[in-house]
Amino acid sequence: MDKRIIPLAIGGLGIGTTEFTVMGLLPDIAKTLQITIPETGHLISAYALGVVVGAPILIGYSVKFPPKKVLMALMVIFTIFNALSAIAPDYTSMLIIRFLSGLPHGAFFGVGTVVASRLAGKGKEAFYISLMFTGLTVANLAMVPLVTYIGHTFHWRWYFAIVAVIGLIALVSLKLWLPAMDKNEDTHFLEELKFLKGKQAWLVLMITAIGFGGLFTWFSYITPLMTVVAGIQSSQMAYVMILAGAGMVVGNLAGGFLSDKLGPEKTCSLLLFLMMISLAGVFFLSEYQSLALGLTFICGALSMSVAAPINIMMMKAAPKSEMMAAAFMQAAFNIANAMGAFFGGIPLEHGLSFNYPSLVGVGMTLIGLIISIRYMYLYRSSKSEKLNVECVPCDK
Repeated sequence: MDKRIIPLAIGGLGIGTTEFTVMGLLPDIAKTLQITIPETGHLISAYALGVVVGAPILIGYSVKFPPKKVLMALMVIFTIFNALSAIAPDYTSMLIIRFLSGLPHGAFFGVGTVVASRLAGKGKEAFYISLMFTGLTVANLAMVPLVTYIGHTFHWRWYFAIVAVIGLIALVSLKLWLPAMDKNEDTHFLEELKFLKGKQAWLVLMITAIGFGGLFTWFSYITPLMTVVAGIQSSQMAYVMILAGAGMVVGNLAGGFLSDKLGPEKTCSLLLFLMMISLAGVFFLSEYQSLALGLTFICGALSMSVAAPINIMMMKAAPKSEMMAAAFMQAAFNIANAMGAFFGGIPLEHGLSFNYPSLVGVGMTLIGLIISIRYMYLYRSSKSEKLNVECVPCDK
């Protein structure tokens, strides 16, 4: 791997670890803070809303600064607030800190996506962007189950301390290995937002926020689903998270392959249909342990398979505002995260079983599928169509 891309992957590793480990520690956190599991799910929503708010604002006010300095500043914010999460004394303070922790998330990937494309040679932009996102897949395959085990065995506060250490490592690697790049002085906040005037970008954001929000109804409550409904012991949840992470690694590669073969629009619709079927399977079959484990792998794969096609769709919708568009995509994914955790928690608050959030997810993915089919017929492109990414000089 090109040493220059490693800092972005490490940053993605920290972000993926802090975002997804909390799902596996909901009962532990709920017990310490003396709140219910649905209330603990609001910590997921708070982080996701932080991403939504932070992505456009931080990108908008940083576009004229050198990308390396912007990425380092974002990682400082990320590290500080994850460290504070480790010592938050009560639910209210934790809710506020998790919101603040989410602020740099979308901006980091927004800037990182463009930086990765600039570091790449011609024709390798998508490959370099995928290298950056390996941090997320490794987080879900290795770090999330490891930190889930540590948090469950010792104390969940160690989870946030470990994330803070990863943030420090990312910060140092950004300083040492990421080359300096020219800043863009020919743009401003309002110029970057012009792509939102078009219908195309809004359809992509709606597909992401609503359609893939359905998958987060499952993932947000995966621990009580597997322990209460499927009958898996709490001590085995780390292995369940490894299974989900392995699915995400496979799905990330498969999504890119399918997007190249079928085109991003058709791939997106196909994946949404498969999500709807798999979530229905979770609702009806989770009481059978072996089937529940198989569906964990499948749902994990589908959760990452969308990354390549949906981001390509968004970059096509915003050819002159790729950085802001990438940040808005992170915001949309985290709106999906927040909506999934919130709407998935409603049947639980009414006393229904932990497989019912996935039934809510079926409805959300159906809405996303309808929007995706509409988008496909309006904007479908040739599978051979290429993205034009402007290369900006950097010191190698």
